[in-house]
Amino acid sequence: MSRATALERAARHARRALLTIVGIQVILAISLTLVDSYRRRNKKPKPFPITAPIEVPVGDGTITTYTYGQDLYDDMLAAIDSAERQILFETYIWKDDEIGQRFKQALVRAARRGVAVHVIYDGFANLVVPPSFKRFPAAIKVLRYPVYNAGLRFFDLRHYGRDHRKILVVDDAVGFVGGYNIGSAYATEWRDTHCRITGPGVWDLQRTFADFWNLHRKRRFRANERPLLLETASEWEPRMRFHRNIPTLWSFPIRSMYLEAINRATSRVWMTHAYFIPDANFVDTLREAARRGVDVRILLPRKSNHIVADWISRGYFAQMLDAGIRIFRFRDAMVHAKTATIDGSWSTIGTANVDRLSMQGNYEINVEIIDPAQAQVMETIFETDLSNCAELTMDEWESRDVYRRFTEAILGPLRPLL
Repeated sequence: MSRATALERAARHARRALLTIVGIQVILAISLTLVDSYRRRNKKPKPFPITAPIEVPVGDGTITTYTYGQDLYDDMLAAIDSAERQILFETYIWKDDEIGQRFKQALVRAARRGVAVHVIYDGFANLVVPPSFKRFPAAIKVLRYPVYNAGLRFFDLRHYGRDHRKILVVDDAVGFVGGYNIGSAYATEWRDTHCRITGPGVWDLQRTFADFWNLHRKRRFRANERPLLLETASEWEPRMRFHRNIPTLWSFPIRSMYLEAINRATSRVWMTHAYFIPDANFVDTLREAARRGVDVRILLPRKSNHIVADWISRGYFAQMLDAGIRIFRFRDAMVHAKTATIDGSWSTIGTANVDRLSMQGNYEINVEIIDPAQAQVMETIFETDLSNCAELTMDEWESRDVYRRFTEAILGPLRPLL
């Protein structure tokens, strides 16, 4: 056998092996998803502990933190109903259900009384929403972020990110940002975190919305729509900073925000995340913090709405537990929050999960707050959530069965994709 023939045969065997592994991964992922979907059918949601909305002064404004969707939606709808000049509304998922219809009708009423209403929603996230729900009166300007945005630039990764942000700004006076999508299930069945902002920080949310609108408006409106212009802010709020991931510009500051804050930690790092699939450097930063005596705690859903993400997220559990990081899993409900608080002075609330899609893929926004009163609020919320958690121990982790170890090993290579 010639050397060339041997190389060809080796390459053929390698391709077959690779295709076999990928095939097993795909089949396993689909099977897990189908089984999980079947198990969830007809399951009634269980109540979970919540904290009432808490407002604290931050600089020349306020921050109100929400952990229960119905409380949040009531205040968002009240703000929309009180609008006199402008409403900027952006969401990732917008369900055609009771809550979704309430928001749509509130926006329609505002437009009819002369308020300038701008709406952005993600096309891919709302593929299953009926087309009739996505039709609006001409007075409402709607930007549907397209399902596919790369055009002929197939290999340009800057154009594959989703619009994962959730923002509402009303009349330069009040803004909302956080993890809540719009839908009835989120009102009572999911544990999430959102905040209401007044004062100078509202302008940053306006700017965030306007920049996205102006970046993508030409594709949607061609030359018929003028840019969304805002007055320049005359005041800074030094206790509050807004970090935006903008894949089109290859700008991803939220990951750096987290790493800088964790590296500064001296006493505690408490994080709550729906989907926790960090990269190796992020894990190393947490481990180093734990090893220098910082109380590092990660709160995750015991079972999220994405079963494959749950399996993949476990890849670093052994390393984290070995370093002294404590892992808590929220029971009987989906915790969808994307928050952290550090050392009783630093906090963040936003839309970005600690995974590749959020940290290096999607349009995201997190507000960073450096204020002891707000940090105390976040610690109170974290402690309330802990009352509904079970802590994962090293003994429990090491005693998991062969099936779980096999599934984790097979799905592990998918981690960089999520």
